[in-house]
Amino acid sequence: ISDQKPLGCWSVKHGQILTCPVVCNFETHEYIAVHDDKVLRIWKDEDINLDKAFKATLSADVYRIHSLPHGGPVVLFRGGGVRTLDVLLEAPQQEIENVISAEAIRWSGAFMEGQQPVLIFTTEKDGDFFVYVQKPKLSSLHKYKLEQQKPAKPLCFTAHITDQTVTLLCLYSNYSVYQVLIPLQQDTEEEEEEEEEEILSKSLLLKLSVSGAVLKGTSLVVLDKDHVAVLGSLAASGKERRECLTIWNTKFQTLQTSKELPLGTSGQLWCYEEKFFLIHGKVLTVIMYKCETSSLAAAVGKLKDSRTSDVSSFVNWNTLEDEELVVSFQSQESVALKAESRMNLRSRRRIVAGQLGTLSVEQVLLNLKNASTYVLEIELKQLMRKAPTPDLQATIGCLVTVVTDRCKKNPKYYPQNFLQEIVETRDLSYSLCPDLMAVALEKKDMRLLQTCLERFPDIPEEITYACLKAFLSVSEDHLQSMDVNLDSAILYIDVEVDDTEVKTEILENGFNAEMDQDMCDTKISKESKSDDGSCPVGLQKAALLNAVLHSAYTEAFLLPHLKNLPAQQSVLFLRYLYYLYVKCSEKVNTTLPGTRSPTINQIMDWMCLLLDAQFTVMAMLPEAKELLSNLHKFVRAQVRFYSELNKIEGSLHELERLNHLRESQTYSIEVLEII
Repeated sequence: ISDQKPLGCWSVKHGQILTCPVVCNFETHEYIAVHDDKVLRIWKDEDINLDKAFKATLSADVYRIHSLPHGGPVVLFRGGGVRTLDVLLEAPQQEIENVISAEAIRWSGAFMEGQQPVLIFTTEKDGDFFVYVQKPKLSSLHKYKLEQQKPAKPLCFTAHITDQTVTLLCLYSNYSVYQVLIPLQQDTEEEEEEEEEEILSKSLLLKLSVSGAVLKGTSLVVLDKDHVAVLGSLAASGKERRECLTIWNTKFQTLQTSKELPLGTSGQLWCYEEKFFLIHGKVLTVIMYKCETSSLAAAVGKLKDSRTSDVSSFVNWNTLEDEELVVSFQSQESVALKAESRMNLRSRRRIVAGQLGTLSVEQVLLNLKNASTYVLEIELKQLMRKAPTPDLQATIGCLVTVVTDRCKKNPKYYPQNFLQEIVETRDLSYSLCPDLMAVALEKKDMRLLQTCLERFPDIPEEITYACLKAFLSVSEDHLQSMDVNLDSAILYIDVEVDDTEVKTEILENGFNAEMDQDMCDTKISKESKSDDGSCPVGLQKAALLNAVLHSAYTEAFLLPHLKNLPAQQSVLFLRYLYYLYVKCSEKVNTTLPGTRSPTINQIMDWMCLLLDAQFTVMAMLPEAKELLSNLHKFVRAQVRFYSELNKIEGSLHELERLNHLRESQTYSIEVLEII
């Protein structure tokens, strides 16, 4: 999330519908989904095709799957039945009991109490609300009826478990939050035989109103025993409703802080591992927080901090308009939301004050904001001498961003060697200095782009495509004057010296240049070099393109950009990929020599991706016809060769078996006839 880097994308078939949220099994690192209510799918990161993933058809409709870090996944069915995933997979068609009758599930949550998972869900029937508490491993079930609060109705629920007691919080339509306490009962045989429906009483926990304005909440989450967060719209008489995120102190009945969300939300708020997740406009916004002990002074906004004695408000929310959502609290005994700034493409990490010597990152940046270029570079060099730590890397990334900002403001300023040294010597990432590659593209700094592609693990597909386009468009003559790292290409690229071509040794791996000559009679264009075995691009350009082949990408996000690649550049890139494919096939181990040379899988993946994006264009271009024909012939020859190998696979296994049986000290000559 911090890098906004897509890590995987899976799709169900046309006509199928995902019917409940996908969860992750923390124990097996697998994803679990349900489509069409009853079909269970389980897969891992490396699985590409969801249709080939594990499939189990269940006997009843699934409402929700809950995954617990130490309790495994728990499946809740629409009829109220509950099973752990392990038990369910032992017999997917097992009968699932109907616990509820003519009731609709409105909310569910799973928790751990000791070593036992506990699942809680609420239902509604004819205006009445019911609460069910289940322990699936103990086959324990308790049903309660929620005390009515007419004419108000519950809008949403949340819960937490403390000391064998479930605390259920209910957000009602009368702008109030009520609390219901449910003791976790120890089941006995007598209780299991017959149990009367118990009515749960509730108590008013919080009124969502401030200075005459009421908050119409849509989502409620618990932060700790004294604080809750409510997402909703704040309305005052005569004023327009405004959506906002609010933090409330339930102990002292006060609004702790709020932030208006001018772009609107989906009405949903999630909280997981001390992070808020909410949709703001079209962006998923993530806010880190940390809860500490509540105090009366903090609750009424009178608490002072020794470091910031002039702070007049309890919270300092930076605006959303400048593409950052920052929440900071200045108290040791208060709710502290520690900010993680969010950039439009990638987030820029920040560090808590005091972790870097005596100055925070914010203070360092503030001190260097107006410093001279010389002072700025000196400060960066001093930081680079220190032992690398995550905090230090983040600081260097922020300072690199200061340098790139100056490059954008002053076109004449560009410390090329200095930036190159930073990227080569520090394990930075795109998210730590998101403007660096954009500036390098503007300055046409091919060496820096090459280094970033090789070292940054989180480059967005849009930037990868921009680098590819820049590498293909730059002239070979211009590249001759540039300092490019050639280690990935120099050991296998055919180089012409004094008009005499020096070729690498060819070990034919099932391909004969004279094979299948009847397939195409088209003459080879003069521009094409790949037909005669030489590289269609120069050594420098080949090294740059290799850096692109090594960069990580997600196919679904790169494909739309590749469709915009100009036709001539697409043909040139495909010629180079075809050249690499032939080179790999010449070697018995299909491995190219050199440092960070492309692998056969990378070459094939990019070739397929490019053909998917540009096949219609390629099929219509006369200059691409011969290339596609040669590619087809080569692939067909490879298929034939491996098909012949498959035919003798059994004989080879037999020969291997005979070698194991042969006595090591016995001399013999054996003839193995292959039919």
